[in-house]
Amino acid sequence: MGFLEWLKIIFLGVVEGITEWLPISSTGHMILVDEFLHLKVTEQFMDMFRYVIQLGAILAVLVLFFHRLNPLSPRKSRREKRNTWGLWGKVIVACIPSAVIGLLLNDWMDEHLMNYQVVAAALIVYGILFLLIERRRTAAHARALDSVDALSFRTAFFIGLFQVLSIIPGTSRSGATILGGMFLGCSRGLSAEFSFFLAIPTMVGVSILKLGKYAVEQVSAGLPLFSTQEALILAVGMVTAFVVSLLVIRFLMDFVRKHDFKAFGWYRIVLGVLVLGYFLIFNR
Repeated sequence: MGFLEWLKIIFLGVVEGITEWLPISSTGHMILVDEFLHLKVTEQFMDMFRYVIQLGAILAVLVLFFHRLNPLSPRKSRREKRNTWGLWGKVIVACIPSAVIGLLLNDWMDEHLMNYQVVAAALIVYGILFLLIERRRTAAHARALDSVDALSFRTAFFIGLFQVLSIIPGTSRSGATILGGMFLGCSRGLSAEFSFFLAIPTMVGVSILKLGKYAVEQVSAGLPLFSTQEALILAVGMVTAFVVSLLVIRFLMDFVRKHDFKAFGWYRIVLGVLVLGYFLIFNR
């Protein structure tokens, strides 16, 4: 592989690290990127690569929130440890809907909904929803829940139901959960933070599922799981996604303390129109 190919891999890692955490849809961006940037790998490897590099992004969450997520930390009081176990309990409860429905519909969604029309529509619709929900937030929302400790298991479960919507391409997992959290009375900061925590089991599970499916296909065809080059491609993509995710997560948590999500809503609408316009004009 030449230098240009490695730049493409790094660019894909950058796109993953940015779009996985911001509520702007990694799928929508990947569809556009795929139109202009093609790696010299098999289609099967590329399909798996898009998901497995998410593990690099997830590692960034574990690094940034390690103390917060560690229920065994000797620096925590008994109450803090109990609250941390409670946090993980809420994350698990919130992941149940997507674990059940996602497993049942994952292949069907990929086969029937992975097209530019659905992605563009989801980008635009959820962009409008972000604008609407921000518009309806009044002074009453100053009393919004602002910590995971105050979040009930029931509310966590309903946020998980919103996460199920992210199986529709173009929706954005972070976008669906942040929107759901805000709709259910959570602050912007809590909605974003809980979205990060939900990503850990959700994205690890999806990545393992896609990797397992790829492994079965390779073994069935009598091929090795990865060549040395493919292993390096995965490693570079994951490391890049990890580094970029560290920066993006910090940016988003700082952003929501000072701003609303209207900018992301408008961005989604513009991107959806661009996706729709591009494919209508150049791919008739």
